[in-house]
Amino acid sequence: MKTVGEVGERALIAMFTDAARTGPGDVVIGSGDDAAVFVPTGPVVVSTDTAVAGRHFRFDWSSPRQIGARAVVQSAADIAAMGGVPTGVVVSIGCPPTTPVDRILELNAGIVAQTHAYGAKVLGGDLVSAAEVVLTVTSLGVLDGTAAVALSGARGGDVLAVSGPLGGPAGGLAALAAVEHGADRALLAEFSSLVDNHRLPQPDLAQGRIAALAGAHAMTDVSDGLVEELITMSAASHVRLDVESARIPQADGLDELGAALGVDPLRWTHGGGEEHELLASFSPPSVPDGWTVIGRVTAAAPGAWIDGAPVGEIRGWQSFTQA
Repeated sequence: MKTVGEVGERALIAMFTDAARTGPGDVVIGSGDDAAVFVPTGPVVVSTDTAVAGRHFRFDWSSPRQIGARAVVQSAADIAAMGGVPTGVVVSIGCPPTTPVDRILELNAGIVAQTHAYGAKVLGGDLVSAAEVVLTVTSLGVLDGTAAVALSGARGGDVLAVSGPLGGPAGGLAALAAVEHGADRALLAEFSSLVDNHRLPQPDLAQGRIAALAGAHAMTDVSDGLVEELITMSAASHVRLDVESARIPQADGLDELGAALGVDPLRWTHGGGEEHELLASFSPPSVPDGWTVIGRVTAAAPGAWIDGAPVGEIRGWQSFTQA
């Protein structure tokens, strides 16, 4: 099996370019040149996310194709959270020279497939040597006739709603960790849907534009855990957000997995993150079909409350304090 160092940067970039040539998008000049040129159809939305091997993903828990696709979901969700529609991605990959070339090609295959699934196009990127595999995806999108939905627009009298179930990726991660620490491997088969949800979450990002068209006042994606998103939206909007645990839709199987592992599933729905489902505030009559109301917005001192109390020990992802 050849390594990245043996094949070389230029040959790999040529392979990436060939893989990116098919797909939708109004691109004048795409992958393979010094820079991409495209014609936007409205105001452009841009977001970038970086994932590091051993920190954000593990090759023994997920396939390279899943890891590549997941990186696109993570970045594109930020476009959807503004009410935008993804149109393209730019990708930078860093890896050791000893990395098997097939691993990098599979990463790229996942990136291309997930990008095309969103109706977008891979516009180009970069490939560099690094101590670990590092994957950075910059997503671009357009607002397509709607105003951007910022974090700061929640108003007293609004309701809070989410676009889909929470807790699945965290539950799947907990199952993988439990098996690594000695639990029966049958756990992974029994809760395969949760494990798959961790490996590659599949939120309906079209709900971002649907929410914008419905008049959402504020919106974000649940990437760092519901509690963290509530804290962030509350501070940005200068309002109090109250959520009821019993109203939060949760992924199928969480109660059963919680019983098997001795973990309260609320830990996963409140603090898990990585679902990339959307959290938004709406005037009560404007909540789109398929969204679930989980709480309310009050014109009061900023704060995030769950079940009548300020958020407590369950928190979400903290980039510089968690192993």
